[in-house]
Amino acid sequence: MTQDTDTPPTLPALGWSDFFTDQLAEEEAALEPQRIATVHRARMTAIGAAGAVKLRLPHKLNTGDFAVGDWILAEPETHLLIRRLDRKALLQRHTEGARVPQLIAANVDTLFIVTSCNADFNPARLERYLALCNEAGTRPVIVLTKADQVENPAPYQQQAAALQRGLEVVTLNAKSPEAATILAPWCGPGQTVALVGSSGVGKSTLLNILADKAPEDAQETGEIREDDAKGRHTTTSRSLHGIKGGGWVIDTPGIRTLHVSDVAGGLETLFAEITELAPNCRFRDCTHGHEPGCAVQAAVKAGTLDAARLDRWRKLVEENRDNTPVETGPRGNRTVVPRGKKW
Repeated sequence: MTQDTDTPPTLPALGWSDFFTDQLAEEEAALEPQRIATVHRARMTAIGAAGAVKLRLPHKLNTGDFAVGDWILAEPETHLLIRRLDRKALLQRHTEGARVPQLIAANVDTLFIVTSCNADFNPARLERYLALCNEAGTRPVIVLTKADQVENPAPYQQQAAALQRGLEVVTLNAKSPEAATILAPWCGPGQTVALVGSSGVGKSTLLNILADKAPEDAQETGEIREDDAKGRHTTTSRSLHGIKGGGWVIDTPGIRTLHVSDVAGGLETLFAEITELAPNCRFRDCTHGHEPGCAVQAAVKAGTLDAARLDRWRKLVEENRDNTPVETGPRGNRTVVPRGKKW
């Protein structure tokens, strides 16, 4: 579930920082800070300086409002949850037909976006993860698995690195003990990482290696199908696990579809080359389609901007616009309503 050692961790080792300390009121001095380790439909568990506990939940509390990695305050004797502290970072996604976002993980320092050197590698899907990560204020790292199964993983690494300026990309064999060493720079004491990606790319295998789990405690793993490189789900819920190097890792179920919403800032970071060219366009509201004097289209013609990259930018910007709710109604009585169809 959570801690993999016999000694309960200190709050700093769990990821506690001044950001959370500053939120405490004097009258809350007797309450115990704890970090959410698992979230289920009607129950949650947490870990704090006293170890792992089952939380008692107030009447009618909605567990969907909490994410693995959240910090909460609870009564030390009864473990009754009193309140959740503000988040330093929140990873969330919108699912089709839902009016509220699905919380993926909270207070994550680094997001390992896991994909493999085979047909699963999809730049357009990786860009969606990067936009989500950028918007959350979390550091992204692309982790290319199954590097040992291709003759030359360099082309995959080059394509991934080109998706965003300064993006860190690593290649590894998830089944090798060396994988933990490769990922160690982001997994130090007090650091929290999360694993996201499609099913079958090696997330559960990486979790088992990072947490150094005994065989009887190891997360179930599943291979991908050879015909379409798709995997089956082996992780069905989110959970917090201790890393043998002192950090923490949040495992997540495989995501087959990732819609973007409320990530305008994340897209600007992701497509920085387009963001920087836009002010040079003749028209302020240029769509970078067929308007005269478009600096972005000029860059495409000059060969300094990939046309496919621009097409993906346009698709994500339009999807984000359609999926992002807007305020409507008279001043003082505004309500938030969805703009598009994918809520």
